[in-house]
Amino acid sequence: MAVNPGPARSVVTGTVPRGYRAAGREVPIAMKSSLLIAIGALLVIAGVIWGLQGMGAIGGSVMSGVTFWAVAGPVIAIAGLVLAGAGLRSRPSR
Repeated sequence: MAVNPGPARSVVTGTVPRGYRAAGREVPIAMKSSLLIAIGALLVIAGVIWGLQGMGAIGGSVMSGVTFWAVAGPVIAIAGLVLAGAGLRSRPSR
């Protein structure tokens, strides 16, 4: 089994190529973007559920009918959309 020496540094600038952290640990961009998309999707789902609970559409919770959750839910869902969108934009083209 060959040992991966890590990312090659540019002779001219001494920088690590795009897609790797400068600390030497390899973290491909596709992995970062997939993580952003997954976290964004979870935030969207949670935000929608919390918003519906806050509006009273989903009952049976202490969050049901509470104005805070009716406002915070959609805000969290929008933040999730932004996060997922950032993950989609940073994906390398195939």
